[in-house]
Amino acid sequence: MKIVDGKEYVSLYEYLGKAAGTSLGEEINNVAIKQNQPFIQQEVSNPAYKGKVFCYNREFLKEYFTYKQKIK
Repeated sequence: MKIVDGKEYVSLYEYLGKAAGTSLGEEINNVAIKQNQPFIQQEVSNPAYKGKVFCYNREFLKEYFTYKQKIK
């Protein structure tokens, strides 16, 4: 988690509590780009993954997953 300009940015792993996977990560990134949502990158290193991950505003992720639940 990082705070930038007073907004909290989290990775999908931090938000979901588990790995999101490439497909979901790409889907969310595409939506963020289309909606001009700001995002940052963060370097992570753990036994499962080492590299950069995208971090999104927590409110954007909340809206995204709320919408996904409604259309199911």
